[in-house]
Amino acid sequence: MSLTLAIVGRPNVGKSTLFNRLVGKRLALVDDQPGVTRDLREGEARLGDLRFTVIDTAGLEDATDDSLQGRMRRLTERAVDMADICLFLVDARAGITPTDEIFAEILRKRSAHVILAANKAEGAAADAGVLEAYGLGLGEPIRLSGEHGEGMTDLYAAIQPLADKMAEQAAAEDAEAAPETDVTIDDEGEGEDSQQTLEDRARPTSEKPLQVAVVGRPNAGKSTLINRILGEDRLLTGPEAGITRDAISLRVDWPQGEGEVTPMRLFDTAGMRKKAKVQEKLEKLSVSDGLRAVKFAEVVVVLLDAAIPFEQQDLRIADLAEREGRAVVIAVNKWDIEENRQDKLRELKESFDRLLPQLRGAPLVTVSAKTGRGLDRLHDAILRAHQVWNRRVPTAALNRWLSGMVEAHPPPAPQGRRIKLRYMTQAKTRPPGFVVMCSHPDKMPDSYRRYLINGLREDFDMPGTPIRLTLRGQGGKNPYKGRREKNAGALAKHLKRRG
Repeated sequence: MSLTLAIVGRPNVGKSTLFNRLVGKRLALVDDQPGVTRDLREGEARLGDLRFTVIDTAGLEDATDDSLQGRMRRLTERAVDMADICLFLVDARAGITPTDEIFAEILRKRSAHVILAANKAEGAAADAGVLEAYGLGLGEPIRLSGEHGEGMTDLYAAIQPLADKMAEQAAAEDAEAAPETDVTIDDEGEGEDSQQTLEDRARPTSEKPLQVAVVGRPNAGKSTLINRILGEDRLLTGPEAGITRDAISLRVDWPQGEGEVTPMRLFDTAGMRKKAKVQEKLEKLSVSDGLRAVKFAEVVVVLLDAAIPFEQQDLRIADLAEREGRAVVIAVNKWDIEENRQDKLRELKESFDRLLPQLRGAPLVTVSAKTGRGLDRLHDAILRAHQVWNRRVPTAALNRWLSGMVEAHPPPAPQGRRIKLRYMTQAKTRPPGFVVMCSHPDKMPDSYRRYLINGLREDFDMPGTPIRLTLRGQGGKNPYKGRREKNAGALAKHLKRRG
């Protein structure tokens, strides 16, 4: 059983700072202004020998309507219901507020295990706030400093008994529910099929799920799309643009057929506006977090708005994913409100080929995050893009292909000296990278490089994926020159030592 701990409290009491301290990484955005965190963020925490899942939540607001603060509060209350333990954080320097008292009453009713902690409790200035915390009726408060790491031993002492108790209960339930079995293990044939193919090793598994980042402009429907894939309202959504701030990662087993699922980790990112419009520090942090998610992803889904597709910012985002070497899928959202779908689809494909030639052949799918229409096509497109991204071509086939390409269209001859393409091999995958040994690589024009890349896409079925082509020269030198003299010298030294 995995223990889950939710950190809850008013805005700006230091929940995200403590979350980063427990997971040992700067995953959550932290800023002085209140209300930075809006979505639920999960992480694997370590505290001594304890391993548990920690949830960073939005600041609890005294709002129950359908406003943004009201929706954030409902999401936090859901985290309280999900968690085994709630860590209620108060600000020791600000003291106890009426809002703290309201939420203390709510936690008493909704959570079986509540730990009270007074954060920012370093120094004598926090003594009064710590004493006030006793009045909440949640037991003795733990003095913490998430920023400086103080009080972690006391937090461990408070969690440890609860963790042991839950582990004992889980073990008893498992023993009671376990069926009696009589299994005979046959060791014969062990080791057969142990040699996995490259395609098998690239296939997503529960241990190594497929990493998929969903990126796009603000209000394109990224969070709504991921909620639809998950089948639950896990991320905060609404009509306001720019709701998402953190790059949130979520684990999902996406059904792909009869009883089969694709293990994925989906990254919801903040909407990316034009650089000139990004002025606030917080938005810069959000965009930086989204760019980091793109770098760690294997497949990037660029989500467009069907009403205004292929805006300048959409093109920049798609080009960024290609330059980072990620497999790219173009998804057009809000397709349910489109009227002339056939004409619109034809127009989209024409615009895609014209505006993003570097991604020609990449999957272009239409979806509706609101109704769920087209999600099966999106799933297939992601798997197809990932498969192409991992493709490897045998060296013999590459060199036969290279000979045919050179014969059909020889390389140029700068200053009367023709460039000779001698040998080609694939150096890497993810994305496919090829190396061509040739003379005068610095004289090779970009047009001929594009000719080879386009030929690779077409002849080896690698549409849309980024292809890296490196030209290396041998300097025109004979690698065997001087070997005879070298061998003769070595033989003379050997005979001299023996003689």
